[in-house]
Amino acid sequence: MIRVRGEWFFADHTQAVCRMLTAAGHQALFVGGCVRNALLGVPVSDIDIATDARPDRVIALAEAAGLKPVPTGLDHGTITVVAGHLPHEVTTFRRDVETFGRRAVVAFADTAAEDAHRRDFTMNALYATPEGEVIDPLGGLPDLIARRVRFIDDANARIREDYLRILRFFRFHAFYGDADGGLDADGLAACAAHVEGLSRLSRERVGAEIAKLLSARDPCQSVAAMAQAGVLAQVLPGSDPAVLPVLVHHEAALGLPPDPIRRLVALGGADHAERLRLSKADARRLARLREAMTGTDTPGALAYRLGAAEARDAMLLRAAATGTPPPADLSDRIAEGAAAIFPVTARDLMPAFTGPALGAQLDALETRWIESGFSLTRAELLGQPKAVSGRNRDA
Repeated sequence: MIRVRGEWFFADHTQAVCRMLTAAGHQALFVGGCVRNALLGVPVSDIDIATDARPDRVIALAEAAGLKPVPTGLDHGTITVVAGHLPHEVTTFRRDVETFGRRAVVAFADTAAEDAHRRDFTMNALYATPEGEVIDPLGGLPDLIARRVRFIDDANARIREDYLRILRFFRFHAFYGDADGGLDADGLAACAAHVEGLSRLSRERVGAEIAKLLSARDPCQSVAAMAQAGVLAQVLPGSDPAVLPVLVHHEAALGLPPDPIRRLVALGGADHAERLRLSKADARRLARLREAMTGTDTPGALAYRLGAAEARDAMLLRAAATGTPPPADLSDRIAEGAAAIFPVTARDLMPAFTGPALGAQLDALETRWIESGFSLTRAELLGQPKAVSGRNRDA
């Protein structure tokens, strides 16, 4: 018998949430990501519990047990029960009555089997009792063991219920799928058939899902499949997955963690910031990296202007795009540039230069200094002034 294990599972506060339900004669079943991840040996971040108790009953039982119920999704049967300062999403068994692409009319159900049929993938329709016994109403366990991301029942129907499931299909494969086995053919065909439905989704939802996908250790196979199915062109027009595997290789060689913005730059295309509703900070970083990747600045110059981390990212992107390895001394050159301090100040040029002319002269001297590899001294720079505009200094 397969059982769920893990520190999260045996935690007193988590078991207390289960007891408040089972002691009153209700079912309490862990479900979804916590069961899936525990069986795969992957860290568990969110705890979801399914029950036959109705929402108002969950609230009453939680209050009676001295726990804090928060009606975070009352219309859909979800009550967040806070125990041990940790949120536990307790959701009543449900079945879909009508679906509208992102919204659904649901009715409460009484069994896990009914509840399972409204979920997206078979590996997400696994349940576990408070004792850890796994319940598999739809045969998802073999798929999980094979690391096969497969839609429940008819893939087309599942996608029409929620078009975000197209992007989730590729994201789940990137995190949990078997690269050697490839993507499920039926699921891939269904995603390609319903690609236009992605236009119905909000940009914020699409952006969040793309960021999660690009946070996978190696999303390359999923992204290539998205391009093949027409999904990539729908959500990120003009993108090309060809550079991404090279970038991921360079990241792995340096031991760098995944970075969605760095990888988004590698995909190319334009207007990603607006299309994905990136934050202002992420949008500015995306623009800086894109400009630096296609520019000719040296690693030291980039580090001086952008900082060590962005200079490194820009050089890795440039190497990936050109198909050449990063410079062997990349780290040293970046460190030199990041530590460099321009030896000339505005005070050194006054009063000979003022206003816009002062700024232009400072820029010109700084450019000469950077081009020298940061070797020119203050005396050398001031002894060889190169006026850009305004009046020359007196001899």
